[in-house]
Amino acid sequence: MIKIYGQVMSRAPRCLWAAEETGVEYEHIPVSQNDGSNLKPDYLAVNPNGKVPAMEDGDLKLFESMAINLHLAAHSGGAMWPADDNGKSLAVQWSIWAMTELEPPLIAMLEEKMFKEQPDWDTERIAAAEEQIKRPLAVLNDTLATRDWFIGDAFSIADLNVASVLSLAGLLQFSVSEWENVDRWATACWSRPANQKLVKQMQEAMAAG
Repeated sequence: MIKIYGQVMSRAPRCLWAAEETGVEYEHIPVSQNDGSNLKPDYLAVNPNGKVPAMEDGDLKLFESMAINLHLAAHSGGAMWPADDNGKSLAVQWSIWAMTELEPPLIAMLEEKMFKEQPDWDTERIAAAEEQIKRPLAVLNDTLATRDWFIGDAFSIADLNVASVLSLAGLLQFSVSEWENVDRWATACWSRPANQKLVKQMQEAMAAG
């Protein structure tokens, strides 16, 4: 059985979302950087970086959430993984793009607004991040102008990976409504039952402190 390590308040939910969508049999093992369980020898044998998430699939050990998700989609053999080589290449492209273009400004905003008290926010850094994110959102908006999904006619791992990164905007109360195609597509992604299940778990974890 596949094992997915990480706590719900991390990047692990994007891997749990992928596991739910692909239908693979998996076990979720909570590992947290808050309690030090990420630095225990048995976990470091899975991810020597001591970060989450990580995954074990038999003898295969993977870290980096996008690599895990691409593996889960390919492993499942289902509709989440594109059938042709071009589609597979596009799934890799959009996954890398989400991490390199979309996530950095969101993380900058997150570090200021979620981990600091408002009087200590670096407002110049926030403003710069809000300006920086406009370009990748415009790219998304143009891409989705004539299609519902990134690859073919159905939701795939490419959509999940990009939407999972963009979901940080919700935590930040950063609206994407200005980009109508993005807003439509993101709502469709985030409304999927598998994601809503994980959102509920995250909300419960936040309420529990």
